[in-house]
Amino acid sequence: MQATADSTKMDCVWSNWKSQAIDLLYWRDIKQTGIVFGSFLLLLFSLTQFSVVSVVAYLALAALSATISFRIYKSVLQAVQKTDEGHPFKAYLELEITLSQEQIQKYTDCLQFYVNSTLKELRRLFLVQDLVDSLKFAVLMWLLTYVGALFNGLTLLLMAVVSMFTLPVVYVKHQAQIDQYLGLVRTHINAVVAKIQAKIPGAKRHTE
Repeated sequence: MQATADSTKMDCVWSNWKSQAIDLLYWRDIKQTGIVFGSFLLLLFSLTQFSVVSVVAYLALAALSATISFRIYKSVLQAVQKTDEGHPFKAYLELEITLSQEQIQKYTDCLQFYVNSTLKELRRLFLVQDLVDSLKFAVLMWLLTYVGALFNGLTLLLMAVVSMFTLPVVYVKHQAQIDQYLGLVRTHINAVVAKIQAKIPGAKRHTE
């Protein structure tokens, strides 16, 4: 019963995160997506030029400069106008930002669920529970060695972020054509895998 409840809770959390991610990646709120996308690009471009410590320090200084300047401006304005509006950030200072025990437990359970799932999948691949899947994983790792030789981690991350925020929109606009080509590629890959399975004794046969 407890396992079922935990699974249901993980499904709810994942469904909520998935819905928010889809809204961002499909630009359903252009302003919100633009802010997130621009922030990611600015951060990654900064990391290509400066160290992580420098980027964090510059961001903190920029934020402090803005808040201190606004605080002084409002104080001078209140002194000139002889008003008593109080601290300009009072509403934010009184805002509750602490995580409850339930929230911490929810996110911890979610993290634990995905870590365990990842470990089980890696164990299955490295210990060759399914020979064909392990061979696919080996080919993927082999291809990544060439990718790693051409691009560094930050460049790959930058490309991944740009792709995440552009490819879904392109897919929606040209879904029919893309699905057609993907179907051809999938058919070709399945044919190759089937030939490999036929030549490898004891290989598990997949039905697509």
